[in-house]
Order: sequence, then structure tokens, then C-alpha cells
Amino acid sequence: MNFKSRILSADEIRRALTRIAHEVVEKNKGTDRLCFVGIHTRGITLAERLRELVRQFEGVEVPMGILDITLYRDDLTEIGLQPKVRETRIPFDLSGKAVVLVDDVLFTGRTARAALDALIDLGRPSRIYLAVLVDRGHRELPIRADFVGKNLPTSKSEVVKVKVQETDGEEAVELWELE
Repeated sequence: MNFKSRILSADEIRRALTRIAHEVVEKNKGTDRLCFVGIHTRGITLAERLRELVRQFEGVEVPMGILDITLYRDDLTEIGLQPKVRETRIPFDLSGKAVVLVDDVLFTGRTARAALDALIDLGRPSRIYLAVLVDRGHRELPIRADFVGKNLPTSKSEVVKVKVQETDGEEAVELWELE
């Protein structure tokens, strides 16, 4: 892959997440029944940050969980016979909750669909919102994010890489070209 450009800096990521956190509280009309669920891997980091921002703004601890969607994917044959299954930990009842499902990039919609299936198997939320740092288009399913940090039209030969300090040792959103 060849590097094309840096789309968001650390400060721009912080500002986008701050805006999303405010939008979540506004759309939910407060923090009542609100919870965050991050999709492995970078969605967890982003959900943690959103949760912390809501705590700072509203003075409320909002529950947070982590979700592994590996076994809900529709491309298991493409990722190998022994997919790496990671932890799902949602230490609260989802029933009646307004769940903010958090991921780093929305592309085809297949990850979001798998996450919805996994969530519904775990409980019956009153509402599920989708929050993403980057929406790059090219949907294959009728999925739309409720909260978007950056809309980034891309070609299918491009790759959007979200880098977070906790996982990658640096903070950026980058655009790469497949060779």
C-alpha cells in the first residue's frame, strides 16, 4: 500500500469526538438509558473516549461494553477457518437502553450489520445509534450512521486507516492506496 494523505490529525480527531459526544446527548435528550458499545478493536477506544467526554460534560457515568462480531460476520470463509474470537463484555442489561454502537470506519455496512445481530442476541435495546469516526461510502447494505466525525468519499482502491494512541502508538486518520 502507498500512503496518500493524512485526513485527520490528533486535534481533529479530538474535536470530531467532542462534537459526536454532544450530538449523542442532544439526540438522546440527555443521558437517561444511554450506553456505549465499542466494536473491536478501535471502536472500543473511541467508545471509551466518547464515554469520558459525556462524563466530563454531563457529570454522569454512562455504561460501556465491548463487542466482538467475529462469529456474526458474513465473510468468515474469507478470513480463514480459525477466526480469532475476542471478548464480548457488556456488564449491564441492554433491554430498554439507548445503545450507541461505536466503530472507527463505516464502509460497506457489513460490520455494522454483524454488530446489530450480535447486540440483538444479547438483549432488546429501545434504540441503537451508530457512531463512526469516518464514513467512507460504498455501502452494500442499507446502513447509515447517526453520528459521523468525517465524511470521506473514497475509491474502492483506497484504504482508510484509523490510528489511535492506545493501539497504534500514534493518532491519525490516513488514506492509503492499494497497489
